Amino acid sequence: MFVNFFKTPKSKLSHLEVTHSWCVAYGKLDNLTADVIWQDEKFAVISTPKNCAVSPTKRFVVIGDIWLSNRENLLTELGIDIHDNISNQQIIAQLWEKYNSGFLNLLLGMFNLVVWDREKQILYLGRDAIGSRTLYYTTTGSTRWIAPKLRTLNPFHSHDLDLVALRDYLCCAFVPGERTLWQNVREMRPGTLMQMPTEEIYQYWQLQEQVIDINQPLEWYSTKLRSLLELVVQEYLPKNEPVGVFLSGGLDSSSITALAAKIHTAPVHTYSIHFGTETANELEFSNLVAQHCQTQHHILEITFRDMWERLPETMSYLDDPIGDPLTVPNLLLGRMARENVQITLNGEGGDPCFGGPKNQPMLINSLYGAINNQDSLQAYLISFQKCALDLPQLLKPEIYQSIKNESSVFSADLNSDANYLNRLMSLNIKFKGADQILTKVNNLTQAADLQGLSPLFDQRVVDLSMQIPPEYKLSGVEEKAVFKKAVSDILPDSIIHRPKSGMMVPVQLGFKKYWQREARKLLLNRNSAISPYINQDILRNWLDFKGDIWGRYGVKLWLLVSLEIWLQVNKKLVIK
Repeated sequence: MFVNFFKTPKSKLSHLEVTHSWCVAYGKLDNLTADVIWQDEKFAVISTPKNCAVSPTKRFVVIGDIWLSNRENLLTELGIDIHDNISNQQIIAQLWEKYNSGFLNLLLGMFNLVVWDREKQILYLGRDAIGSRTLYYTTTGSTRWIAPKLRTLNPFHSHDLDLVALRDYLCCAFVPGERTLWQNVREMRPGTLMQMPTEEIYQYWQLQEQVIDINQPLEWYSTKLRSLLELVVQEYLPKNEPVGVFLSGGLDSSSITALAAKIHTAPVHTYSIHFGTETANELEFSNLVAQHCQTQHHILEITFRDMWERLPETMSYLDDPIGDPLTVPNLLLGRMARENVQITLNGEGGDPCFGGPKNQPMLINSLYGAINNQDSLQAYLISFQKCALDLPQLLKPEIYQSIKNESSVFSADLNSDANYLNRLMSLNIKFKGADQILTKVNNLTQAADLQGLSPLFDQRVVDLSMQIPPEYKLSGVEEKAVFKKAVSDILPDSIIHRPKSGMMVPVQLGFKKYWQREARKLLLNRNSAISPYINQDILRNWLDFKGDIWGRYGVKLWLLVSLEIWLQVNKKLVIK
């Protein structure tokens, strides 16, 4: 059945094969047959030359995907004319030769890095502070393989699942932390540098609470925030070229749209979606913002057929699976935007940084948890509204027993000494931000041949958010007060004060009316990729919507369908 997904004219299997990236081999190098552009005794780069640079003394070899918002400052630091045609990889190579790794906290932007010290025979792996770029590495064998795309490493590791990662995916709809869904592959964490062969890891940047002045009024912080947002958006805008903004009509994307329209001298294109006449939409608000900001506005209708038929292609572009129903719309909207622009901005990051309403249930639990006997970790996992409460029945007994007592990657932050709201925000920035939101933006905009940028996840904005007193971010029912104040003069009042609703993808209706038959064939097949781990009896109940009091089965089914298809794409299974 699965192979039929690829027979639609818009989703060909041949197109899915072009998702590989550069790759580095370290250790024992035998029988390398791919396009090797650099090789020493223990180090080889498989890539195209544009990703690679060598330092002036030829001591350091640098490879990576690098976008620097402070490129001009770094060129000045090196004494290089800002108009020189020098790649970002060459900038890093020269900085590394001058400062070794000590300059990493000076970098602003998005990057993954692999640096080979030919003199000391040491390999370094690094990732940007917030996690806008990904970097993966194998953990076993005489040869270690490193790449920015997880699928690139498929030939070099076993396909045994990491059961803790599977548990976490079912709870969150993404895989948080350094684990991946594969046992023998790990992901570099944001703001870290690893040295091989010792595998020592240290943090060159760390997210931490640092409230600077609790006595300053809200207006003082909102003024600082506004100045910083204007600086960041200015740096992100392409000079003398049109820019796109993904516009939902919510506060975050509307604010980025308004700032871009205020600052940019070239056309600003905005892009919104809806799901047809059967479902509610937010076009009233996105149209209002587009008209207010005088953008060139584009609207894309995404059908239920689009959602289902494009899911295999979408999963092939992701690293670990992401069970967010917005993955397919993100890809399709990106392809629409590519007709007009090469760079798109988005409003991702507003909720994690400035206290979105999804933190409210956790704040309530902190007050009443002793009454309902719910600890903070359990409450946090339940707040995702995925499968945390279903695990004892959803997972097969032997699988559940093997992981039920395994520690959680979230525990350290939940139990820190920081203000409780800042603990929640740290979790959302470090994990949901890096492991779901930013990797989704990065992978799916790249798949559409775009560059996707998230100003509200800029490192400087994140740092400032941790300097603002918590009561200016979320207090009672008023969320993002400091952010609203910062942009109150450039948006209509109806946008500033509208209730937060979020982009609701109608997967509940999709499964009930359009996808149920196909989902049954996919999930209940005895040879499905998830069948060794998942109890199919509970899936039958969900597919029949038995006992769905809260209307949540559609979201859970989408999460599982996404997982099944991701596994099939990566394991190259064909189920008939």
